[in-house]
Amino acid sequence: MLEFKQGVDILSAIGGITTIGEAKKLFEQRLEPEHLQRLATITNEDALLKIANAMAMCAPDRVYIHTGSAEDCDHVRRMSLEKGEERPLAIPGHTIHFDLPEDQGRMVDQTFYIANPDEKVSSLAKKEAREVSHAYIKEQMSGIMSGKTMYVGFYSRGPVGAKASIPAIEISSSTYVMHSAELLYRNCYADFNAEAARRGEFFTNVHSEGPNRSEDVPKARIYMDRSWQTTFSFFCTYAGNTLLMKKGNHRFASDSAMYKYNGTELSEHMFITGMTGPGGRVTYFAGAAPSGCGKTTTAMVGSNFIGDDLAQMWIEADGTLRAVNPEIGIFGIIEDVNQEGDPYLMKCLRQPGAEVIFSNLLVDPQGKPRWTGDGEPSPEQGVNFQGAWTPAKAGVPISHPNSRCTLKAETVGNHNKKVNADPSGIVIEVITYSGRDANTMPPIWVAKTMDAGVAIGASIVSKATAAEIGASGVNRQPWANTPFVAGPLTDYLEAQLNFYGNPKMTRKPIMAGLNYFLTHEARGGSGKGLLGEKRDVHVWLGWLELFTNRDVEAIETPIGMIPKYEDLRRLFASKINKEYPESLYTMQFSLYIDNIVARIDLQEAAWSKEPGASPRLFAVYKEQKAALLALKAAKGGIVTPQELA
Repeated sequence: MLEFKQGVDILSAIGGITTIGEAKKLFEQRLEPEHLQRLATITNEDALLKIANAMAMCAPDRVYIHTGSAEDCDHVRRMSLEKGEERPLAIPGHTIHFDLPEDQGRMVDQTFYIANPDEKVSSLAKKEAREVSHAYIKEQMSGIMSGKTMYVGFYSRGPVGAKASIPAIEISSSTYVMHSAELLYRNCYADFNAEAARRGEFFTNVHSEGPNRSEDVPKARIYMDRSWQTTFSFFCTYAGNTLLMKKGNHRFASDSAMYKYNGTELSEHMFITGMTGPGGRVTYFAGAAPSGCGKTTTAMVGSNFIGDDLAQMWIEADGTLRAVNPEIGIFGIIEDVNQEGDPYLMKCLRQPGAEVIFSNLLVDPQGKPRWTGDGEPSPEQGVNFQGAWTPAKAGVPISHPNSRCTLKAETVGNHNKKVNADPSGIVIEVITYSGRDANTMPPIWVAKTMDAGVAIGASIVSKATAAEIGASGVNRQPWANTPFVAGPLTDYLEAQLNFYGNPKMTRKPIMAGLNYFLTHEARGGSGKGLLGEKRDVHVWLGWLELFTNRDVEAIETPIGMIPKYEDLRRLFASKINKEYPESLYTMQFSLYIDNIVARIDLQEAAWSKEPGASPRLFAVYKEQKAALLALKAAKGGIVTPQELA
């Protein structure tokens, strides 16, 4: 059990400001009159103490209180260009930001939870004793903003007033970070006091890039102080390491759901999107996938796109599962984004009208951003994440695999801004989980019970992606959220079971697995590569929309319900004008029983190492394995869907 406000508050201890009187005296000494007046709007004393201690620790030359006004946003954009943190591109409103070569993904080996004695963290995470972190932060962050301007912004992670929305303070010397914050989050300067009081908590994030030199990157750290809901980040600029309202505060939100609102809230690494079905009805999905596994593409398939990354969920009094997107923007991996698979996003990236920050890709001599998989002829030269580039530069792709685009979601053609702004939330009727799986699970399967749905999420495996520096191989990725779950995985498992098993949730969603990555080689096909195409996701989500509304039936299998061929054939024709031969259906939806049993054995072994893992999970595995082995005894090791129909 996580205990809040335990141990030394490192920010306060280093800053040394202990009373509101001391804080106000510092503000009067260090803030220009205009910004002193702006800060007077903030009356929450805990927030004022956080800001004062950040000022005392970092010692900036100037402090800029960001109100979210058009003038303030323009100032930050302008300063980012003047400082060189961003550079203009050919299309107005488009800029390029380059991180240091060593700082282009999440620094998993330099990211730590600050832990009190005997405090447990996830077996897949790193922790550091509070006194060790305290000493290192004091050494490295004291005076780190000397000669710089400190920017202070106030944001809401979700629509103001939504039950699961949580306010946050962003403090940084980087204009790129603050520019990104305005594209990704709702500025709630005017509502911060009321929101902090409503929720009873807020998050604080303190960042500085320092001199921004390669030689300083080994000293970089990303710290999450869970007990005091405060992050520290220094000597880095990559947004995944610095804009800690995103994944840093997502960790805190997960803690809050697990330890303050267990069984009634979840904080998930999920997209939210709506699919239009027969008669114009809209069915909303929330779906988890590890970074780099097609989550943004899946989200944008929807007719009513809401968000591509995070979801704050709760059980409403009417028995529905509700969700809000903590963000208003997209920080998406851009590799393989192209006109065929991502027409809405490509319009924002290739035409005027959207404000976009590109990062770590190539800029050609005409000021046009280029990236791997953009579907256009290869550039002849340019400047990219490694400097000057030509095709002769062996081993260096035109863009880093984790290069990104940052933009407001409202500029995407299928985004539903009104729904994304609604504090009452969205009724979620379909939950999906996916990873990168070349040989085991079919493209879609629907859990037969809520516990079996939780087991799908608990069993995600995926190839490591470029979003994590130094990662390789195949990883367990339970719920695609484990990099961001601070507490023991068994606590998170229990929270999942309690949430989806809560009798107050009377309108249950369907829970399904998705897998876009089956290969010809694994399924007895000829040729190489994937069995399907990127655009097939329209069909997989389309079938789930029909199934949840009881417009189609399914075939029951030991692992769950799978589609019938004729339903998919019609959807392929109507949604993407594509033939779908029954031979391909058979390859995709046959049960390769030995592979599935091996996957269950892997999961059982892994979860058995987690002390206190719920027996409800093992009961699902046991039931499925027994049914699979019985099926194998009756029909052989590879069972086609036709044999089960």
